[in-house]
Amino acid sequence: MTTALKFIHLATIALWSGGLLALPFLFWQRRLLKPGDDLEQLHRVTRLVFVELTSPAAFIAIASGTALIFLQRTFQEWFSLKMVLVGIMAMLHVAAGLVMHQLFLPNGRFSRLAYLSLSSAYLLVIAGILWVVLAKPQIDANQIAAHLFEPGGLARWLHQSFGETKMPTP
Repeated sequence: MTTALKFIHLATIALWSGGLLALPFLFWQRRLLKPGDDLEQLHRVTRLVFVELTSPAAFIAIASGTALIFLQRTFQEWFSLKMVLVGIMAMLHVAAGLVMHQLFLPNGRFSRLAYLSLSSAYLLVIAGILWVVLAKPQIDANQIAAHLFEPGGLARWLHQSFGETKMPTP
């Protein structure tokens, strides 16, 4: 069961990552096209990559990864870092959807800076996830925020950061 789930997880991560890396290139092609059949064709291809390939792959990758967390009991500090990077990847996925929504409007544009920024962000996050998963770096959470792991530490931090907080009463 775990082996099949790992295969599904890795396959969908690969599809999700590949789709995200392809999207900025597809967005960049918009600059060459005037309204007409070619632009509509590009819009259909871009929607296919985002809506029918990348988004379902992201959903299945996250769902299978969540199941693997509990099956393998992976509760280590490096894994928390991986989860932060996966969250960033999911936010960048949403950003691609927002770009696509605006891009194919009559005055839609995707600048060279946007192309380089989005492509670089995807590459950095995907490479970061791969590095964390393969290297499994030793991270000591006590050196980062030791006071949060003491009894009452979170309450003290909240009080210092946000002032007096009280629980609402019904």
